[in-house]
Amino acid sequence: MFLVLCVYSEYKGLVKHSGGCHCGAVRFEVWASADIHVFDCNCSICVKKQNRHFIVPASRFTLLKGANNLTTYTFNTKKAQHTFCKTCGVQSFYTPRSNPDGYGIAAHCLDEGTVRSIHVEQINGKEWEKAMKEHKTIRSMSKS
Repeated sequence: MFLVLCVYSEYKGLVKHSGGCHCGAVRFEVWASADIHVFDCNCSICVKKQNRHFIVPASRFTLLKGANNLTTYTFNTKKAQHTFCKTCGVQSFYTPRSNPDGYGIAAHCLDEGTVRSIHVEQINGKEWEKAMKEHKTIRSMSKS
């Protein structure tokens, strides 16, 4: 009973979103606001894969199925873990360089019905270090 109350209070005001890849091999749940703050980064990889994502703490993310169907791509600093489905190639979530203790969730991979609004913020990933220094909250978004 105590555990149930703690979990409820931890996620109070948040919505349980479900989502996954195109083929359905990878499925997840994530607790986040119904009003999602999405980052649109202009770094080389985010532009190529149209990676518009929001960030959550690892404690609010649950991989429901498909761990064995995920593969990972890394480059440069190798801190970002770009996970994607081996079958359909869709990246529905990943571990961002800015928040290695959390997840970047692709808002377009969420199932319909739980998102009320999406606010998009441009991030200058071409000058990543400078952008992270100037952004006041991005590094704290993966903290519980």
